[in-house]
Amino acid sequence: MVAKPETALRVLVVANQKGGVGKTTTAINLGTALAAVGERVLLIDSDPQGNASTGLGVGRAKRTTTLYDVLMGGHSVLQAVVKTGLPGLDLIPGDADLSGVELELGHAPRRSFKLRDALQPVRETAAYTYVLVDCPPSLNLLTVNAMAAADAVLVPLQCEFFALEGLTQLMRTIDLVRGSLNPQLEIQGVVLTMYDRRNTLSEQVARDVREHFGPTVYNTVIPRNVRVSEAPSFGKPVLVYDLKCAGSQAYLMLARELVARERERRAQAA
Repeated sequence: MVAKPETALRVLVVANQKGGVGKTTTAINLGTALAAVGERVLLIDSDPQGNASTGLGVGRAKRTTTLYDVLMGGHSVLQAVVKTGLPGLDLIPGDADLSGVELELGHAPRRSFKLRDALQPVRETAAYTYVLVDCPPSLNLLTVNAMAAADAVLVPLQCEFFALEGLTQLMRTIDLVRGSLNPQLEIQGVVLTMYDRRNTLSEQVARDVREHFGPTVYNTVIPRNVRVSEAPSFGKPVLVYDLKCAGSQAYLMLARELVARERERRAQAA
């Protein structure tokens, strides 16, 4: 088998059907951290709330072309790209128009593959090494499009009581997508978020998740951190807002661990 080039694009969906797990926070800060360690990253905001766009300082006035325009066929992905001002990190913004995609596409041909088709030109260039897709916290056409277009799913998981229940629902969704739309879809990893070392429940949840999913769970754990929570209100990733805080350092460690996993995967596939 011929080895894929080291720069081969990987499309990763950041998804969890449970809200409040740090999904968008992880998409923003992991994307920034990957760019900081030398990767070229495109972040796609596929949530009608547009929080990933806001968290990267791209206000409503700057979102003249969004993912909605791409999915509806009016613009190409490359036409929708917005520079974030951070070297190595670009954005396709999202906004409230995305909430109408399901109704507007109706029974359109390949309605579940709109994002996959749109990303094909990106896969054929060397512009990016990673595409991260931030999904809404629900199973709808936007999430299905993201998973149909992706190589793998990255799952942020909050260290709290109902964590495993939400993860079980997500795994069912991934199995459905594998069975009908994207047989190659993988679980890239599970990231434990909002971890509080002072809380015995956090430790118990982390232990349970590791016992259940084994090496799929990242060694890096994202701590509960005030600076991480504050950063979006300033339109900045936490790595820009406060590089030295525990949250920033954790996301840098996560980025390095992700890149190492991907290199190992490529080596095994060669």
